[in-house]
Amino acid sequence: MRKLDKLVLKAFWGPFIVTFAVTEFIFLTRFILLYFDEIAGRDVGLDVYGRLFFFFSLMVVPVSMPLAVLLSSLMCFGNLGEFSELTAVKSAGISLGRVIRPVAVVMLFITGFILWFNNTVQPWANLKGYSLLWDIKTTKATLSFKEGVFNNDLPGYSIKVSKNYENGSLKNVLIYDHAESNGNRHVTIADSARTYTILDGGYLVFELFNATDYVEDVDKSSGDGNTTDFAKNAFKHTKKYINMRSFQMTKTDEDQFKNHAIMKSISQLSMDGDSLKNNYELAIKGLVSMARQYYSYHLQPLSETAQKMPNRWVDSLITAREKLPLVKSTDITASALSSAKSRLTSIETDDLLMYDRRKNIYKNELEWNHKFTTAISCLVMFLIGAPLGSIIKKGGFGLPVLVAIVFFILMYVLTIQGDKYAKEGTMWVPLAAWMSNLVLFGFGIYFLMKALNDSRLFEADVYSIAFNRLKEKVMNWKSQTTLFKKKSRAV
Repeated sequence: MRKLDKLVLKAFWGPFIVTFAVTEFIFLTRFILLYFDEIAGRDVGLDVYGRLFFFFSLMVVPVSMPLAVLLSSLMCFGNLGEFSELTAVKSAGISLGRVIRPVAVVMLFITGFILWFNNTVQPWANLKGYSLLWDIKTTKATLSFKEGVFNNDLPGYSIKVSKNYENGSLKNVLIYDHAESNGNRHVTIADSARTYTILDGGYLVFELFNATDYVEDVDKSSGDGNTTDFAKNAFKHTKKYINMRSFQMTKTDEDQFKNHAIMKSISQLSMDGDSLKNNYELAIKGLVSMARQYYSYHLQPLSETAQKMPNRWVDSLITAREKLPLVKSTDITASALSSAKSRLTSIETDDLLMYDRRKNIYKNELEWNHKFTTAISCLVMFLIGAPLGSIIKKGGFGLPVLVAIVFFILMYVLTIQGDKYAKEGTMWVPLAAWMSNLVLFGFGIYFLMKALNDSRLFEADVYSIAFNRLKEKVMNWKSQTTLFKKKSRAV
């Protein structure tokens, strides 16, 4: 490896690692905030949240990598230009293309890595992450007792307290036991109580003080004739154990999430695409056979005799019709109108079903294309960042960050719009999926041509000189016009 390659790579790796960490953190934070209301307050433990954030961080790698490449390329070549290192290299007769070549090779490896990541790691991370997110969302929030309000979170119990202290102590506790689903026949009233959990949170213990237990119809099922309609028991101190199974997180079968497109690899999406297209074609062919039941003659198969002699077949229909009893024309019209309305409703229903099938095909094909577009976008962003950094000649997190945000927003808007057009079927899916890369590739080629020609595209004096020249031309044109008018008047 030559010293030039070492210089350029050394200038690139530092900003790349920093920018990737920053963009990864930003997109991870956005992901967490998106589901914050659904996962906050769940008593599932820090290890579960840690696993969820780990899967989320893997999910956002394909999104954060293009922005990190754009930022690091801008900063790398901006720093080289700001400290006149690019000028020194060019003065030695080395072209800009030779300077960016080592980083371009690195970009090829990063593109291949992202393609492999999209095909193997991301589907696995999506499956694990979203299934875990569902488990957390379906887990009940931490049990809490609001003062003066009945709490029904515990299955089979309705509990009300007048005062809830921070140390878990409760005042004036009222407990309705509905475990047997026989109404309010079992009530417990306590002057005070203390709550805590045992067996790793499996059971909630109510330690009651100065409690009274009321039970109605306790012994009516004994059948010995000695029944008691009402029982009252007083306790100085007693404990009540309640199962907390409903508050524990249960693991959902991951097979329920595997049918989504983002959980599949390129080969699986290809197989699904073929199956969806075949099913769609079979459904289209089946519409004709299903439509036969709505017609008396049209779309009905003809016999061999009728096919050989169609005129006689029509004559036989007319003869058969003449032999039938007379029917009012209004009845025939009403019957035809009813049949037409029924057929129209059937057609509208079939059209909606076919539209849903087409949307599934579009979504599957779009996801298949995105496996490649997110990888190629790293190359496209490098093609923009490297020449643009050499033109701007500014490093750090100032101007490069502003430029990167502009192009990333453009990529994001074009991607969202392309996905919308693809899912609606208003644009060819490959064109919609690759639209952002194609547009940004045009910007990259333009900036590369300007950089190779040592263009001063972003220097203020260039535009100042151009403005002064334009101003001078306008003044000359005005003076010539005034002189022409004076001569015309003199004549």
